[in-house]
This record gives sequence, structure tokens and C-alpha cells, in this order.
Amino acid sequence: MKPAVHTTFAERVGRMLGRTWRGFVRLDRKAHGRLAALGWVPGMAGAALLALQLVVLSVLAYTAFWLALLLAVIVVAAWMARDSEGDETEEWAIGEQAEHKHNPGYDPILYNDAPDPRYDKD
Repeated sequence: MKPAVHTTFAERVGRMLGRTWRGFVRLDRKAHGRLAALGWVPGMAGAALLALQLVVLSVLAYTAFWLALLLAVIVVAAWMARDSEGDETEEWAIGEQAEHKHNPGYDPILYNDAPDPRYDKD
């Protein structure tokens, strides 16, 4: 006896896409038939349907472009936020000029530094 054949995910997706494509073709033929029943010339009905399909495709491409751009901006913003340091360093301290602030016994008065929030008198 032959063992049961299991369909793979790719086969199921392919079959689903095939059914969807056949459904779109069926709707296209149905629309073409209705336009022909209304008295349109078959060539003109086909051209109108083709123009409609191109408009829909261009709207979808336009929307996908802006959504992709929005996603890229969000990813870049998240990346920049991740790379920013949580503890903000002093902006004006350059190189070794601010290292004395991290030494034990530091007092801003002795170095004539700007007030340090760690030594507030309030």
C-alpha cells in the first residue's frame, strides 16, 4: 500500500495562488462579457479593462512605495535611538578636559567648572 502523500507548504501556496489567478481571470472575462453586452466593441472593452488594471496596479505600487519608505524611516529612527547613549555626556567636554570630573574627590569649585548636578546644594 502506498503511504499518504503530504503536501508541502510551497505546494499549498502555489495552489492558492493558482486559484486566485484563475479567479481574477474569471472576473476579467465576466467584466468583458458585461461590457460587450452593454454594446461596447470587444476591442474597446478589452482596452478599457486593461487601462483599469494598469490604474489599479499603479495605485498599489504607489502605496507600496510610500509604505516601504515609512518603514525605512521607522527602522532608521529605531536604529538611531538604539545607538544613542542612555547616559548623556557633557557636550562641551572634549577629550581629557572632562576626565577630572570622574576622579575621586572631585569638586566643581576647585576646578572652576560649571555647576555639576551631582553637587546641587538644594
